[in-house]
Amino acid sequence: MTRWGLVATIKAEAHEILGFAAHHLEAGAHRLFLYLDAPCPAAMVLLEAHPKIRVTLCDRAYWDRNHGYRPGKHQVRQALNATRAYQKQARDVDWLIHMDVDEFIAGPAPLAAVLAAQPTEQQALRIRPAEALAGSDTHFKRFLGNAPKTRDLIDQVYPEFGRYLRGGFLSHLQGKVLLRTGMGAVEVKIHNGFLDGEIPAADLEGWDLCHFHSPDWDRWLANFNYRLDRGSYREGLAAARPNTQPLHHVLSALYHSEGEAGLHRFFAEVCADSPALRQRLAAVNGICQHALNRAETRSRHFPQFGQSATNKA
Repeated sequence: MTRWGLVATIKAEAHEILGFAAHHLEAGAHRLFLYLDAPCPAAMVLLEAHPKIRVTLCDRAYWDRNHGYRPGKHQVRQALNATRAYQKQARDVDWLIHMDVDEFIAGPAPLAAVLAAQPTEQQALRIRPAEALAGSDTHFKRFLGNAPKTRDLIDQVYPEFGRYLRGGFLSHLQGKVLLRTGMGAVEVKIHNGFLDGEIPAADLEGWDLCHFHSPDWDRWLANFNYRLDRGSYREGLAAARPNTQPLHHVLSALYHSEGEAGLHRFFAEVCADSPALRQRLAAVNGICQHALNRAETRSRHFPQFGQSATNKA
């Protein structure tokens, strides 16, 4: 029997953490290794009680004990925890994937069966992302490619801002990688695994990494400054196309010239779920649907959570 697990370093509210865990338990994960980057008592007590979950609070004592200090960049903390899980914890799973709390695996069949069918020489499999349309739990845009031949398609979908988007996406294009366990001193990074160089990963066709990068306007705006400074829109990331400005410069200029109104115009074209955007995406085969039913799944796996009036739905 092939078993798979996931590792995640998480800083989120209880309903998000439990929803993420519940979805992947429902999808057949045998083990979840969850590292809490900030305390969340409401989630912690339920995670600790679940037989398939191993939860670790990454407080100062944890970092002093395992690394000597707490790295300042969250990407470094993620990679260290993922590597630790692979090398020291993932003994009862055959495959392990590193993910974020806003990412959800979706596909047409039980993942364990798909992994069991892989040839023994296949060491890694990549699940490509699909970005959720803001405000929708079921509609996702697919990566349209970044080659010159696809740029006209991107411009059709996003006439004002498409030339600044890599494949029509705001966030990562690489997706996440399932790594076969037992390969030795594998170093796990955010989107890849390394063992004497990067481990080659074949795309897992027909599967999507549903990414809720922009759940709604309020949360996108709340995360904007952080992402502009240190995250997905940070300075130093390459422009989407030759002879265009990087997204960092575009968003910075838009904010300084027009304020939130300018950012909202960007959000409305690029992120917000609407019949018009769905139609433009469908015209270029750039949309897919997955019925994740996240709230129902969370209630099924963590029914105690909904019983407290203080818990957030």
